[in-house]
Amino acid sequence: MKKHLQHPVFKTLSAIAGEKGLAVYAIGGFVRDILLDRPSKDIDIVVIGNGIDFAEAVAARLNVKLAVYKNFGTASLRYKDLEIEFVGARKESYRSNSRKPIVENGTLEDDQKRRDFTINALAISLYPDTYGDLIDPFDGVKDIKNKLIRTPLNPIETFSDDPLRMMRAIRFASQLNFEIDDLAIQAIKNNVDRISIVSQERITDELNKIILSKKPSIGFNYLFDTGLLHKIFPQMVALYGVDYVDGRGHKDNFYHTLQVLDNICETTDDLWLRWAAILHDIAKPATKRFEPGHGWTFHGHEDKGARMVPKIFAQLKLPLNEKMKQVQKLVLLHLRPIVLSQSIVTDSAVRRLLFEAGDDIEGLMLLCKADVTTKNEYKVKKYRNNFELVQQKLKDVEERDQIRNWQPPVTGNDIMELFGLKEGREVGIIKNKIREAILEGEIGNAREEAITFTIKVGEEIGLKVVANSNTN
Repeated sequence: MKKHLQHPVFKTLSAIAGEKGLAVYAIGGFVRDILLDRPSKDIDIVVIGNGIDFAEAVAARLNVKLAVYKNFGTASLRYKDLEIEFVGARKESYRSNSRKPIVENGTLEDDQKRRDFTINALAISLYPDTYGDLIDPFDGVKDIKNKLIRTPLNPIETFSDDPLRMMRAIRFASQLNFEIDDLAIQAIKNNVDRISIVSQERITDELNKIILSKKPSIGFNYLFDTGLLHKIFPQMVALYGVDYVDGRGHKDNFYHTLQVLDNICETTDDLWLRWAAILHDIAKPATKRFEPGHGWTFHGHEDKGARMVPKIFAQLKLPLNEKMKQVQKLVLLHLRPIVLSQSIVTDSAVRRLLFEAGDDIEGLMLLCKADVTTKNEYKVKKYRNNFELVQQKLKDVEERDQIRNWQPPVTGNDIMELFGLKEGREVGIIKNKIREAILEGEIGNAREEAITFTIKVGEEIGLKVVANSNTN
């Protein structure tokens, strides 16, 4: 392993370990990522002794600032491109109502036993006499080769002690495309109720990491199969299953959603576009109806789904800011480009879509392309060709009419000044008629045309111009 310890900081750590006569190890994710050939800039250092004292000596030698967290017995520093955290080796015990352990000083073996998974329990010695030696008491290297997530100790105890580890197991499986050991799967199923002692923020943090993995469906299938998803996100579970009436069924919206999510992950790393993929059909269970002679319908699921988004974001402790509004908008509009792609695309329909989508138009088109999950190659080709036509039309209309993030060429103040009005119903009527005329292409998106149109509309509802019509 010595060849992986080329960064100069390791020589410094080793030298100080030798001077102090302390056994010191790099442990956890850094070692795991070496074996997975993944880049890693975070290094966890375990000291058999006082981790903070050792960290202070390292910081002094490197001439960098040290952050000390005495309550946790840890310290951290940044050196060049690395984040390094120090801790003394410890053993832990848990109470049933908390995932916060009772911590005592321990040996390297104690510290490795407390790790969540075998692949995270690997350690490399930094002590001069054993520099570069790999310590692997739980066959973590073998599990990496076999692509297996396994716990060092009895998984029932591991997950009961710290239920967040259930989410972490699934997150690592999703990120690394590993399988979870059968005993660990059963232990998760046995401990799903324990997730209730974990804060929602921690659960959602792991959920977001699953969503940001290359193929999130791996994680969501594990969440569903173990029963964890039923506890943390029941609205998504409600998508599962197919109903039949008179021999006619509909597609399973749970697995459709996972396919849409995987599809959009091929084109974007944006977390919020991925959330839009997860939530785009979230209201289908609530809007599902069987119409004799027609089949299953989900009328209005996009509108109801958009109205569900704030509640789901609040429930999951996701941000209730512009990110939530972006997802809400995408859920509301997700059918619009699909409808456009199935019919003759009119300029007015394109202008309306640009007006409503604004800067989210590109994300909306990515979502709609991802929403095509049919296995029929003819339909897929047809949809893709039609989407290309819609996108070209969007580009052409936007270049000509400048509708995206549209600001009216005639404002409410202009209208009030023109007709000598105060704020009221007439101003709103005229503003709406201006907007509709521009979106329908009856007038151009230009001030002079809009002023002329404003005077015409005002006169139609009995208003008279009292100010110069060339007002600026």
